[in-house]
Amino acid sequence: MNRPLDLPAAEGRWMHRALDLFRPAAQPLRPAVLRLATGAFSAVHHLRRRGMFQKLHRQDASQFTPVGVVKVLKRPLPPVVADRLFDAAQVVNAAATLGIGHRVTGPLNAALQLWTISYRNSWTMLLHNDNMLVLHQMVLGTTRSADALSVDSLLRDRTLAPERFDRAYGGIPTAMNIATTAVYFISGVAKVRGPLGLRWAKGDVLRGQIAIDGLRKDLFGSAKPEAGTVLYQQKELFTALAVTALVVELGAPLSLLHRRLGQLFAVGAWGMHVGIRIVMGIRFKYNVSGLSYLPYFPLGGQLPR
Repeated sequence: MNRPLDLPAAEGRWMHRALDLFRPAAQPLRPAVLRLATGAFSAVHHLRRRGMFQKLHRQDASQFTPVGVVKVLKRPLPPVVADRLFDAAQVVNAAATLGIGHRVTGPLNAALQLWTISYRNSWTMLLHNDNMLVLHQMVLGTTRSADALSVDSLLRDRTLAPERFDRAYGGIPTAMNIATTAVYFISGVAKVRGPLGLRWAKGDVLRGQIAIDGLRKDLFGSAKPEAGTVLYQQKELFTALAVTALVVELGAPLSLLHRRLGQLFAVGAWGMHVGIRIVMGIRFKYNVSGLSYLPYFPLGGQLPR
């Protein structure tokens, strides 16, 4: 007689394989590097835009349409209050990045960064270029990302690099990558759910965006990317860009299934944003910097399967 299949044992093996893939037992150095890189980028990124935020806070109240968590407001905050909240977010971000009282400053920073970007998007235009940065900060702020390379670890363990392994540390980069893939996948689905469907891949929409953007910048006297003007007639190029965008965005979830697939996705997504920056003049600073894809290149050791 054939031996019956041991279903519990088989399920156990699959569970362990899934754990090793998504939550490997890693060292605290792995999420610590991501905390420092993401927090430092956020600090520079927002401080450079402090003047822009202050002007935004002083717009006419008729321009205010609250989104996300800001929907708790019926009217905009007094400009001075909004300014102080923005400044507080930067101070807390610095503390969370350095790992000072991270159990408090981490979650607080996650909340303040979400509020800052949601409040910014409640004025005149809904932008998406900071969504990934905020999601990454929310993951890092609510997890054990400060158990190494932090003031907390130095005070608690008397070292910046504690020698221990835990699945919690290996799961943090995965959570960040899930946030990344969600952003890309939703963007891809939005494209194919539009009136053109898969015909969006022909590239006509991208060419039209460049034409409209060029006209707008001519009217307002701002500089437009020369590459877009020169390459506008190259229809095949825009078809290639459109196809690449759909492949990267709709294929993003596959990046979670294997480290090499994830790294291939990271290189492709980074290249796509560099191309968009050159041809269309649209800047996704976090993506172009490459820091948004660091979780796909985990540092530090991990225990074997």
